[in-house]
Amino acid sequence: MKTLLSSAALAALLLPATAFAQVAPDPALAQTTDDESAIVVTGIRSTVTPLRADQIGGSVTVLDTDALDQRQTRTVSDILRDVPGVAVSRIPGQTQIRLRGAEANHTLVLIDGIEVSDPYAGEFDFGTLIADDVARVEVLRGQQSSIYGSDAIGGVIQYITLTGREAPGVSARIEGGSSGTVNSAARIAGVSGTFDYALSGTLNTTDGTPNARGGTRNLGNDSGAVSFKSTWSPASNARLTAVARYARTQADFNDSDSNPASKTFGYTIDTPGAHFINEAIYGLLRGELDLLDGKWTQALTGQIADTTRNGYGATARTYGDTGQRLKGSYESTLKLNQGALHHQLTVAVDVERERYRNTDPTGFAFTGRRQVDNVGIVGQYDLTLGEHAAFGASLRQDLNNRFQDTTTYRVQGSYCFDSGTRVRAAAGSGVKNPGFYELYGYSDGRFIGNPGLKPERSEGWEAGIEQSFDQGHVLIGATYFDSRLSDEIYTIYPAPTYVATPANRTTKSRQHGVEAFLNARIGTAWRIDAAYTYLHARENGVEEVRRPSHIASVAVGWRAPHDRFGFTAVARYNGDTSDVAFTDPSYVPVTVRLHDYVLLNLNGDVKLTKHFTLFGRIENLNNAHYEDVFSFTNPGRTVYGGVRARF
Repeated sequence: MKTLLSSAALAALLLPATAFAQVAPDPALAQTTDDESAIVVTGIRSTVTPLRADQIGGSVTVLDTDALDQRQTRTVSDILRDVPGVAVSRIPGQTQIRLRGAEANHTLVLIDGIEVSDPYAGEFDFGTLIADDVARVEVLRGQQSSIYGSDAIGGVIQYITLTGREAPGVSARIEGGSSGTVNSAARIAGVSGTFDYALSGTLNTTDGTPNARGGTRNLGNDSGAVSFKSTWSPASNARLTAVARYARTQADFNDSDSNPASKTFGYTIDTPGAHFINEAIYGLLRGELDLLDGKWTQALTGQIADTTRNGYGATARTYGDTGQRLKGSYESTLKLNQGALHHQLTVAVDVERERYRNTDPTGFAFTGRRQVDNVGIVGQYDLTLGEHAAFGASLRQDLNNRFQDTTTYRVQGSYCFDSGTRVRAAAGSGVKNPGFYELYGYSDGRFIGNPGLKPERSEGWEAGIEQSFDQGHVLIGATYFDSRLSDEIYTIYPAPTYVATPANRTTKSRQHGVEAFLNARIGTAWRIDAAYTYLHARENGVEEVRRPSHIASVAVGWRAPHDRFGFTAVARYNGDTSDVAFTDPSYVPVTVRLHDYVLLNLNGDVKLTKHFTLFGRIENLNNAHYEDVFSFTNPGRTVYGGVRARF
């Protein structure tokens, strides 16, 4: 597999680039930024008329193409550390993102509009998402279930690859570095009349490093993805969009020592031969029709997510599962303008089916197929008053064949004064249905599901203030947020077997804190982005795990005149936090403390010609030794270098 990936990466650089004409992109689309003027498609149900970030009462961060490029982002989870309210926990096989202290499976994840969380596991592994050559990320924080339904308790993260109209041409990159790493990306995109297209691929292969304390086994990882995105406009008032994506990861992992008599019981240890293979196929087809001179739009969307996971030991397969999500949506959006008043009303219906199957090879677990059906009915209203005021409200009713029907809501408002001061507020509710593993999962002697689980529910609010300076080139802001979660799903260990099983809590958990940010563009040379989060997350007075109280980052970039070369330095701080360890032979979980750490990254690039750029970077420059999860260590200092071509 590694040879195949490396060969494909080399072939990407040999694409016949000169066969494609260079077309200037639309600056309004290609040069989005992560300040308040950015266009956001995630914060509204209808993408027909997306909102600007400064028209949304909630908290939203946009990481644009320049941010991903200048920070030489290879794994999307790395740059998410620069977003206020985001905590990252990374281990092989499951890189988790927590928004505002919510659980990892409380974040809805979209790629080009497709829900990509694993239907069986109930969450998305961000470790498998390698950054494309041109893309952007939108992070919407706070309860969003009134728009998206289940999963969107902490918020929504959408990864968006640019279309052929936004970023036409041919591009490729290839790099090599520490631990036998080869990383590459290639893209062919363009426009032909009413048709645009973008075909892209990412490939990453590495020999890896040990992740067990004192371990010597290097954990290799081969990840790749291919995606196609296209829009066709057969008439001036009609559009058809298609998205297809295939992703595959094969990676080694280490297990925990399960021998109660061992001194390392409960610790991660070298596990020769242990590896997993994850595959996913995603697809979306969307048609839009404008009526009444563009004032009324009908949209019909169908999407699919099909995931397969298999784990292997030294000689045989040890676990496996599959999951499918089939979803169809209809949206009707009416836009009414009365002078400076702009009204937008959207009504939508979602019909969704999730199917699951445990393919456990041991014969102990139930391996039949189960499914859950859900119908969601959405109403959303948005009002903008000139450039100053905006208001939005949404309501959703979910009708579920397995769980109790639920109603969720969200209201938000924003007002910008002539002084550049903007005040905003939002409040809403969220819901998260139990996943298949929580309901029916089984691991012999270690875990058994609970089919009697209820959905988790959340309510929260936030209020923020922002101030712009220097004609909008500098923006600072702060937000206070407060959320409460009820019926939280957690793990218990009932006697006499003490086998883990999930249950709903009868107490409530609360998450509140402060987020702050700074975005500065000083001339054409300097770009500074900083973020800080204070989080207080408690369940019945007990600190919740893997949620640092303090998280901060700062990225400083400088470009030489005429963009001939430049550098970017990034510092990321992760405060100390608690975690759970199973090091007691009585199987009673023990609370442990994970130390805080700072990661320093430094990268630079120089343009050799108009089309070719040489680049390099050092990650973890200070060689910090740290753990995001108990006893799972992370790589030390690493060095990479490569070349990029764009035509």
